[in-house]
Amino acid sequence: MAFAGDVHFTDRTRDLLRDPATAFGSISSTLSAADLAMINLETAVTTRGAPEPKEFHFRAPASAYDAVKAAGIDVVSIANNHALDYGRTGLADTVDAARAAGVPAVGAGADAAAAYRPWITKIRGTRIAVLGFSQVAELWSQWRATETRAGIAMTRDLPRAVAAVRAARQQADVVVVYVHWGTEGDACPPDEARAFAGEMARAGATMVVGTHAHLLLGDGWLGRTFVQYGLGNFVWWRDDAYSNDTGVLRVTLDGSAISTTELVPATISRRTGRPEPAGGDDAARIRREYADLHSCTGLAASPAP
Repeated sequence: MAFAGDVHFTDRTRDLLRDPATAFGSISSTLSAADLAMINLETAVTTRGAPEPKEFHFRAPASAYDAVKAAGIDVVSIANNHALDYGRTGLADTVDAARAAGVPAVGAGADAAAAYRPWITKIRGTRIAVLGFSQVAELWSQWRATETRAGIAMTRDLPRAVAAVRAARQQADVVVVYVHWGTEGDACPPDEARAFAGEMARAGATMVVGTHAHLLLGDGWLGRTFVQYGLGNFVWWRDDAYSNDTGVLRVTLDGSAISTTELVPATISRRTGRPEPAGGDDAARIRREYADLHSCTGLAASPAP
């Protein structure tokens, strides 16, 4: 399996959609080589709706999903702080465009049942369930999905989130939880993220993967659950003040158990905004710095026996 961070097509990255087949560039080979690849699609996919009361607003045309498919990405999370940038009209368009393109999108929907529903697939005899959640505080109570309102699956609706993961565990051999969390610019996970990771581990998650902080965070183990706290930006609209280091997290399963994990280093091009595989000194530096990030995660270096 391959996991990467935040993707959108705004400003400099909007031009990449002139040819969706090449939008992700050479990093596509790393994504498409996996049996399952996933990113966070951090944008409303719409031409409609009114901007919500917040500072940053991202939206993209439906061809964003063509780019995702061409890169070999199998599923996206839309549980983030930009899926409703253009209101519930924009969210409905985002979901509809995903369905029309044949791209599974988890973490948001027409109501809570849809937002907290896993996508389930079977690969080489192993059933894998994927869920998406957001922990970003901005507008969370207004944007959360309820029984009667469209919105996002939120970690702060903890009983519902735990129940969703437990239910997924009953249906699948492997449960992947993808969370939009952390503090922008902080390479260490906050207490709220650590607490939610623990809840997910107890609920039966095989792995918990995160993004949002605009830079890489560390990884490790909570018992038998692998946790990755931050994959950083991936296809990004501006030369970020925090970090242009990124990568693809490659996770290998042996049946339903994780056998190996590895970060494949990449750097975001300052010209195009898309990630390019890192080599030589850059790759060595990113791997070294990534390993050092483990020290503030509070996670074990290996799974419990």
